[in-house]
Formats: sequence, structure tokens, C-alpha cells
Amino acid sequence: MLAIQNINLISLLDTLVSLTTAFVLGGLIGFERQYRQRTAGLRTNVLVAVGAAVFVDMANRLGGHEGAVHVVAYVVSGIGFLGAGVIMREEGNVRGINTAATLWGSAAVGAAAGADLILEAVMGTLFVLAANTLLRPIVNSINRQPLDIISVEVTNTVYVIANRESQKGVLAILEGELERCSYPIRNLDIHAFGEDDVEIEATLAATSVEGVELDALVQRLAVSPTVRQAFWSPSTTE
Repeated sequence: MLAIQNINLISLLDTLVSLTTAFVLGGLIGFERQYRQRTAGLRTNVLVAVGAAVFVDMANRLGGHEGAVHVVAYVVSGIGFLGAGVIMREEGNVRGINTAATLWGSAAVGAAAGADLILEAVMGTLFVLAANTLLRPIVNSINRQPLDIISVEVTNTVYVIANRESQKGVLAILEGELERCSYPIRNLDIHAFGEDDVEIEATLAATSVEGVELDALVQRLAVSPTVRQAFWSPSTTE
């Protein structure tokens, strides 16, 4: 039987090393994504890395180096469909691009492991992790700087509804919370909301925000007895 004839313990050991490497390195990349509660987390990145390693290792064994190169090309193009599935558009904000790029990196790591390029796979993992961790503070610092232009492509606004008599106190709380999160206010509007309430609209100067931080911020505002309602929303301007 051909299946029995294809059993090669040396080749099987080589495959084990490749898949184990892909599993561990994909797990490292996925752990960082899972920790930040992204769309594609630990299991997804491991599956992408191991899947890429299986295909490349199989092609390397059946078709040699040339066959492996062809499969790598298919992995590069095919992973784009998986990445597109985690990209979402929400009211002008496009989310998930970084997650899709991370999946692409996991596939590259897996392909390198499948091609028996273990050190290259380790190096690729380190660079993917560095992009997602070491560069994050720099990106956040840049994104939170106020813009000099009047209109931007995407703006984010925090809305607070409060009693008219508590307006000053609520405004102070809102400004304090935004300052603590390093989100400077670009524009502030206050207008009547019904007979007894006012709505405070604080448009942020930062064009990129962490949705989790703003969710937590409005939750802290909402527990205040002087706040009737608090929420935030992204919007686009032409």
C-alpha cells in the first residue's frame, strides 16, 4: 500500500519539529492577541500557523523545494480571505486590519516552520510580537495628539446627558476622565435636552481611540448620580 510505503520515520520527525515550532510560535503571537481580546486570538493564530506549516511541509516532501515555493505563494494569497473576515467597518471606523495583518504574519511563521526554516520562523515571530507590543505606545502617543486641521476623516464624540442644575459638576467630571485617558477635547457643545436636562458633546482631538477605554470611561460616568446617560460614538466628516 502506498500509504505504508510513504511512512518515513526520519521525515515524520522532521514534520513533528516543524509543526511543533509552528504551534508554539503561533501560540505566542495568538496569546498577545487573546490578551487584548482581539477578534482572532490564541486558537486562530495557532491554527493558521500550523495549517500553513502542514501545507508547506507536505509540499516540501512531495514536490521538493520547488513545490514548497509554489505552496508558499498560495498561502500568501489565500490567507487574505481569512484576514478579510476579521475586518469590520463600524460607522466610519475600520476595525480589524491589525488583526488581519497579524494572521498574515502567523501564516508566514508557519510557512517558514514548514519549510524547516526554524530560526527564520523564530525571528519572524519576534518581529510580529514587536510590532504589536513595542510599537503600541508610539502609535497611541501619535494618535492622541491634537490635529491642526479643522476637519478630519473620523471623529469620536462622548455624549453625556445630565440635569441642567448639575451641568458644571458633570462637565468637570467628564473633562477629568478624558484628561486621565489622555484624550484632549477638540470641541465642546452643550445644548438643551428636554425641559430639565442638557446634553454635553465632547468631540475628541484624537483621531484614533481605544474603544475599550471609552467604553470603560462612559461606564464610570454613568454611575455618577448626576449623570442620566453617557455614551460615545464615532462619526465621519467630509
